[in-house]
Amino acid sequence: MKHITHIYILLIFIVLTACHKQPTNIKDIDALPSIFPDYIGVSIPPNIAPLNFLVRDSCLSTYVCASFNDLKITASSCDNQVCFDIDDWKKLVSAAVGNYIKITVFEEKKDGIFYQYNDFNIHVEKDSIDPYLTYRLIEPDYEVFSRIKIEQRCIENFDTRDICNHNITNNSCMNCHTFANNDPGTSMFYVRGANGGAILNRGGALRKLNIKKSGMASGSVYGHFSMDGRYFVFSTNVIIPGLHADPRNRMEVFDTKSDVYVADLENNKIISSPLLCDTLRAETFPYFSSDGKKIFYCSAPILKDNINNIRNVHYDLISIDFDNGVIGSHTDTIVEAINGDKPVSVCLPTVSPDGRYLIYTESNYGTFPIWHRETELRMINLQTGTTDSLINVNSNNSDTYHTFSSNSKWVVFASKRDDGLYGKPYFFHIDNDGNTTKPFALPQKYPDFYDNCLKSFNIPELSKGAVPFSTKDVEMLLKKESEGFD
Repeated sequence: MKHITHIYILLIFIVLTACHKQPTNIKDIDALPSIFPDYIGVSIPPNIAPLNFLVRDSCLSTYVCASFNDLKITASSCDNQVCFDIDDWKKLVSAAVGNYIKITVFEEKKDGIFYQYNDFNIHVEKDSIDPYLTYRLIEPDYEVFSRIKIEQRCIENFDTRDICNHNITNNSCMNCHTFANNDPGTSMFYVRGANGGAILNRGGALRKLNIKKSGMASGSVYGHFSMDGRYFVFSTNVIIPGLHADPRNRMEVFDTKSDVYVADLENNKIISSPLLCDTLRAETFPYFSSDGKKIFYCSAPILKDNINNIRNVHYDLISIDFDNGVIGSHTDTIVEAINGDKPVSVCLPTVSPDGRYLIYTESNYGTFPIWHRETELRMINLQTGTTDSLINVNSNNSDTYHTFSSNSKWVVFASKRDDGLYGKPYFFHIDNDGNTTKPFALPQKYPDFYDNCLKSFNIPELSKGAVPFSTKDVEMLLKKESEGFD
């Protein structure tokens, strides 16, 4: 037995030694390596997990060197997966803050030669990012959902945990998680089904709410907190799904009715205004300004026979004042959908915590941008009124569901740029002059993760810490009655 054990140890040593041999017989290639995710030329926060990646070319082994000045770390593998040691990575990134890390990739081919590609750089920004990311994992199918969950990941490492999953909800749908000012101490998400409700977290104390009163089209759907967490602005939507005959577009979702309300979470009261509940218009996607003095939302005329008129549905971006529980008496149009040769549809406004920027999505029509390949992000400078088309951020597939980090320097969004089907979290930086950087994908411990993952990352939200409750707490809460509103 001892003899067999020694053989196993020797074999492991031989394999590890073979995988960690340094390149000797080297030949230069005047090209950049083909890697996935594409981290070439990206900018990263100093507290991000290692940017592990795959080399897409066929090779016997890989050897990668990451360096800044005299500090160097390496990663090697018997296949095409490049994984950096997390402690080594943190030391390198900390040393390179405000500068560039140089990456050199070597591939060993069958001829025994190591081919060295052109170096590429990764810039380390001075601005950190909120360390936790919350998202829903869901199949990108047509209209059937199963085995979904809301997960939270520490993006400084690779630790994940469930906030809610299908095992405790009788496989019901769950969605629309959000935080107040990126604060994990104030959050909400919605569980659908017989025992569902809005799960409100305040400092770990959970409440199950039925945010609905007589006359409303539905319960809360899309929502957002005021900065202090007292008010929650939300839409009520009657949502109809439909399938396209055109294979290039998989699905369409539209509202036959939608209105906007504000919930006072301290007094369990719902505040309404006829301006936000116009029977001739659909109001949706509300979002508070950073100071809580305005509500931004999207609005479109309700057309007769919407299912056949869906390509004529175009949403404006509108704002209305809000002051200490009182909704304003007039509205202002920020982006007019039908203004020029090509109508657009505006959805999902999101305001930076410092109040400087508003990012929204722009599609050709409709109200469900994640299913539109042409969906792109736009950024308005609220101080100057100018709009940035974010050319270096957008892709040829859907880019949407975006939120800011608490310092307003980083944005996370869901992008289908890699295959047109699966959404993944991507990040980009905004500097003091409003310049943006090439987005990078959320790094994974094993870089073939995305090749094997059959779930979309939906509604990525950044927070300054982990939520102070467990799935067990949610499971117990779901057995209780919901609190109603006046």
